Amino acid sequence: MSKGPNARLADLFALTGWSKGELARLVNRRGAAMGQQQLSTDTSRVRRWIEQGEIPRDPVPRVLAAVFTERLGRVVTTEDLGLERHRPTRAGTPTETAAVVPWQPDRTAAVLTEFTGMDLMLNRRGLVGAGAALAAGTVIADNLHDWLTGDGVAHAAERPGPRHVLTQGGPQPVVDVYDAGPVGNDEVTALERSVEVFRAWDASRGGGLQRKAVVGQLNEVGGILTHRHSPAVERRLWTVAANLAVLAGWMSHDVGLEPTAQKYFVIAAQAAKEADDRPRAGEAISRAARQMLHLGRADDALELMQLAQASAGDRAQPRTRAMLHTVEAWAQASLGRSEATRRVLGEAEDLFVQDADEAPPSWMQLFNEAELHGMQALVYRTLAEHDPGAVRLAEQHARRAIDLRPAGRERSALLDQITLASVYWISGEPDEACLQAKLAMNAINQTSSLRTWDRLREMYRLAGRYQGLPEVAELREEIDAVMPQRRRQV
Repeated sequence: MSKGPNARLADLFALTGWSKGELARLVNRRGAAMGQQQLSTDTSRVRRWIEQGEIPRDPVPRVLAAVFTERLGRVVTTEDLGLERHRPTRAGTPTETAAVVPWQPDRTAAVLTEFTGMDLMLNRRGLVGAGAALAAGTVIADNLHDWLTGDGVAHAAERPGPRHVLTQGGPQPVVDVYDAGPVGNDEVTALERSVEVFRAWDASRGGGLQRKAVVGQLNEVGGILTHRHSPAVERRLWTVAANLAVLAGWMSHDVGLEPTAQKYFVIAAQAAKEADDRPRAGEAISRAARQMLHLGRADDALELMQLAQASAGDRAQPRTRAMLHTVEAWAQASLGRSEATRRVLGEAEDLFVQDADEAPPSWMQLFNEAELHGMQALVYRTLAEHDPGAVRLAEQHARRAIDLRPAGRERSALLDQITLASVYWISGEPDEACLQAKLAMNAINQTSSLRTWDRLREMYRLAGRYQGLPEVAELREEIDAVMPQRRRQV
C-alpha cells in the first residue's frame, strides 16, 4: 500500500546527483559485493521507494545506507533514509507495544551498531565529510524528552538468545556473523578498563588519533548487546556503551565532524537511560550543549542544558551538578548576560566544594579543580567581550587552571593558554597576549584537535584590533601560515 512520498529518501537522493537508473545499478553492484547477488533493483523500484514510500525488503535498506554513506561522505542510516519498516522489538512482543515505546534496548543497540558500522566504513575509505546540518537544540530536546520522562527502564528479559527485530518474514535475530556472543563480568571489566585508556588518550592528545579505535570498540559493544545477559551485566554494558559513545562524540567534535558528534551524544544519552543512569544521560546531553556553544549557538545550548539538568535531577552528585552549571554559565556569558553568568558560576563553586560520601563516577573524575578553573576562565573570557569587569576574573582562573593541570592533560592546558592570550587581547595588553599566543603556538601541533585551532582562530580575530603593531602583525602572519586551510580566518 502506498504511504505517499518518502521525503527523507527524496532529499538525500537529490543531494547525490544520481538518476534513478544509476541508483538502481549501484544498489545491485553494492549488494553483490556484500554477498547479495540476488538483488535485481531497477528504475521503477527506485521510483516506488521515493514517490510512493514503498519500503524494500532486507537487505536493500542496508545496501542503500552503504551506498548513500559513500556518496555523501557522512554516515547515513536506514532511519535517515526513512526505510525502517518496524521498530525493533523483542521476539514475541506485539507490534502495538513496540509502536508505543520509541526507544527500547533492541532499538538502541541496532541504531548504535548500524551508525558505528557506517562511521567505520567512512574511516576506512578516507571519507570524512560533515555535509549535514546540525539539529537545533530544541529539536534534539524534543526528540529526547519523551524517553527521559518515560516510565521505567527496559532491561533484559529472562528469555535467552539474541534479540529480534520484526520483519515481513517474522522475527529475525539482530546479529551478524561477526558479532561477539554473550559476555560475563570479567569481559565487562576489561571493557570498562578500555574506556579509561581511551579517555586518557583523548585528554592528552585530542580525538584525531584514536577516534577510529573508540568507534570500533563501541561497535563491538553494540554487537554484544544484541545478546541476552543478566540484568546486572546488561546494565554495566549499557554504561560502557554510554561512555564510549560520549568519547566517540567528543572526539568527532574535536576533529570537526559535527553532525556525527551530535548523533553520538544522542546515542550516549539513550544508552545511559538503558543503564538507568540519568546523571550520565545528563552529562552526555551537556556535551551536545558545549558543541552548540563552540559553534556559536548559545540559545540552542540553553535548551539542551535545561534537558540535561532535568535528566540528571537529584540523583546527580554535587560535582556533576557543578559541571552542568559551568556549561549553563558559558551559554549565559555567550548571550552577554552578566548577572546570570555570575550567579550560575557562584552556584557551581558552591556545589563543587560540597563533600560527597562517595567517589565521583569514572566519567566525572576528569572534572577536577583544574577543569573547574578552566571552565570559569572560558566563561569569564566569553563574558569579557560584553562586560569588561570579567577580564581580571578570567585571567585569574586561566592562570590557576594552567598551574593545576596535571601531566596527560595537554589539550586542556593548551586551551587554557589560548583563553589567557584572548583575555589579554580583550584587556588591551598586546605584549602579554603575544607571549601567551606564542606559547600556545609552540604546543598546538602536539595535538590532533581541530577544536584547538577553532579557539586559536577566535584569538586570531581578537588580535586583529592590534594588527598595526609590528609584533602582532608578525604573529598573525605566523598563525595564518599554519592554520588548517578550511579553518583559516578570512
